[in-house]
Amino acid sequence: MACPAVAGAADGPGPVCGHQPAAYEQPPSGAVTVDPAVDGDLAAKTAAHPPGTTFWLRPGTHTLGKDEFGQVVPKDGDVYLGAPGAVVDGRGINRAAFTQRARNVEIRGLTVRGFAALQDQGVVNHDSGDGWLIENTTIEDNAGAGLMAGAGQVVRHSCLRDNGQYGLNAYQAGDGITGLVLEGNEITGNNTGDWEAKVPGCGCSGGAKFWAVNGADIRGNWVHGNHGAGLWADTNNNDFLVEDNLFEANDAEALFYETSYNLVLRGNTFRRNTLVQGRVFAARGDNFPAATVYLSESGGDPRVRARTSAVDISGNTFEDNWAGITLWENADRFCNSPANTSTGYCTKVAAKSSCTTGTIEKAPAYDDCRWKTQRVEIHGNTFRFDAGRVGCTSLCGRMAVLSNFGTFPDWSPYKGTVIEEAITFRQANRWHDNSYSGPWTFVAHDTSKTVDAAGWQAKPYSQDQCSSFTGGPAGC
Repeated sequence: MACPAVAGAADGPGPVCGHQPAAYEQPPSGAVTVDPAVDGDLAAKTAAHPPGTTFWLRPGTHTLGKDEFGQVVPKDGDVYLGAPGAVVDGRGINRAAFTQRARNVEIRGLTVRGFAALQDQGVVNHDSGDGWLIENTTIEDNAGAGLMAGAGQVVRHSCLRDNGQYGLNAYQAGDGITGLVLEGNEITGNNTGDWEAKVPGCGCSGGAKFWAVNGADIRGNWVHGNHGAGLWADTNNNDFLVEDNLFEANDAEALFYETSYNLVLRGNTFRRNTLVQGRVFAARGDNFPAATVYLSESGGDPRVRARTSAVDISGNTFEDNWAGITLWENADRFCNSPANTSTGYCTKVAAKSSCTTGTIEKAPAYDDCRWKTQRVEIHGNTFRFDAGRVGCTSLCGRMAVLSNFGTFPDWSPYKGTVIEEAITFRQANRWHDNSYSGPWTFVAHDTSKTVDAAGWQAKPYSQDQCSSFTGGPAGC
């Protein structure tokens, strides 16, 4: 079966929503035709045909009945092709569109909208089946997550737009997602339900969320205008390559990498992100350095197999974001601590049984029970900041490496300044050979310590050697 050319990834990030190629105007030979005039025809014909069937959806609005559990249950290798104008509409009734755990399902050329998914649940690939291909497809205006993910899933030149919680929720029971590819997509306007306000502290919003994904290539996407973080990798993710994307006007962090490992972040453009979150912080006098790229308890570890053993941030351009990059480690958050919001999870290099009083104070548990912000190298980037264009007067234009004074729980061996000292001076976190323009300031060690460029380069911090602070090229 011939496939249409895929635009987007090779041309660089740009519009996908409303710019899908016109394809599948006629059904391929042997395809089963689905009639939009027959309510539930798509589900019924899928059930009636064997695995590996190709279905061609005629132009028009296809529906799945008046039951909230009306849904399509694909079989292994099923292919769904939408003619121009083919829409699968949940009408605010059905919870999910494509469900269960069939493998190697393909969806191309469809628009999927109007489904009433519950919190953290998805509409397409609801049960995180493996090997799915989502291409030239628009998933928009749904509650919950527009799309879930399984191992080996590829999402290419698709529009994930204006969904209630996430555009994509890359979560699979059992934490088995590997080899995820997001290429040439537009991810925009998601979290219309404002979930962080609805459920304070839930950490459950953004353009895309990744949980315990081992291996992801995220390239050539336009991630913009999401109501929260653009991309959020949360808890034991590893081996992410994030390159050649455009992150633009996301309300909070463009990229939030949390309690995760081994990241290459290169060749991206970050423009006017974090303005909403930054202004909220500034208005309440919160001096925590809100960030456009936020690494929280995340770093490189050679023991966790990946294409890199570091967090390498290079060749990116930052233009008029609220701030730059923050490296943070919560001294109170570690395996088995009540302050670990990833309940039930431990680091990838320690056994939970070793992270308890009487054991955690000793090697190797003392080191291995922490998600460490370590081995981060930030080099060859361009940071441009104009406070007038951003519209801020304080607590903006900052770069940071810091922790908090450890206090909790009672049995923690990390109390006091232990982690503040470690992240700042002993965990191989290094800026160098960058180019800056604008009034940047630098937060180091803890929120009380802010220095200018000269102080940042001087001892004891000795950061940004061979960097330029006048907008010129870096180099010694």
